[in-house]
Amino acid sequence: MDLEGLLGPQHPVAAAALISPAGVTVASRGADLDADFEIGSISKAVTGLLYADALERGEIRRESTLGELLPLGDVPAARVTLASLTQHRSGLPGLPRSARPLRRAIALWRHGTNPYGDNLEQLLTQARKVRVGRPRTRYSNFGFELLGHALAGAAGRSYGRLLHERVIDPLGLDHFYLPKAVDQLGPNALIGRNRRGEPRQPWTGEAIGPAGGIRSSVRGVARLVAALLDGSAAGIAALDPVAPFGKGARIGAGWITIEAEGRQITWHNGGTGGFRSWAGLDRDAGTGAVILSATSVSVDPFGLSLLTEHTRTVLNS
Repeated sequence: MDLEGLLGPQHPVAAAALISPAGVTVASRGADLDADFEIGSISKAVTGLLYADALERGEIRRESTLGELLPLGDVPAARVTLASLTQHRSGLPGLPRSARPLRRAIALWRHGTNPYGDNLEQLLTQARKVRVGRPRTRYSNFGFELLGHALAGAAGRSYGRLLHERVIDPLGLDHFYLPKAVDQLGPNALIGRNRRGEPRQPWTGEAIGPAGGIRSSVRGVARLVAALLDGSAAGIAALDPVAPFGKGARIGAGWITIEAEGRQITWHNGGTGGFRSWAGLDRDAGTGAVILSATSVSVDPFGLSLLTEHTRTVLNS
């Protein structure tokens, strides 16, 4: 793979992978293949797998509510169902007012600080105060944070332990982990930068884990995509689209499906203060693609283009 030709100069530190029935090909620029990136909201897609797996295990029902699994008391958020959270149709905001999202966004923009350092108790306090609106499609980091910790509650584990037991360890994912604090970053952790090249603080924190806190090498995400394609990953039903999600898209449990060049593409992207990511699959062709970048400039169009071109090559070979 020619990453310079694919991504251009805006992504000096990046990695990519192509997945097919013949195997996995990886490439990187500016870092070695073991370097780990923040994968951002691809974490939501992983939480979607854990949700579908918990359904299969009988630990939860689609109608299970946050209040059944988390100590929220008799508040509106306690009545929100897990299924609505997986589809971003819970009525919860992207972030609650009590988290002061504008102040955090300004601090991120000015100083590069981490806007998501809350612990679980702080998250639950926010949930007890949050206003729940009418159910409609509204992308919610807050909702997926609560979803992941509710799934952990159903299994009697922390979210980090659940992630290890049901995703990381069974698949042997390389450099795929969930740091709660900066001192838990691995030795190969990259520092992300904004589009001006300024360093951004790592996005670590207990609360954000299920929605955007996972880090991984390109090999780790590629192995996960390969496991989704070959059926060895838990919770693959999460990829099946079950509800509309904006114009021309449908959503399963976190995973989004669109049509591109006449083919069904299942994908998720991610973005943090200093990173961008994209992972997608053509399930019918058995192909996949991953792009991770340590710069906060979108890689979405490159990811989709890489996957569709790769699929054409595989089908025509």
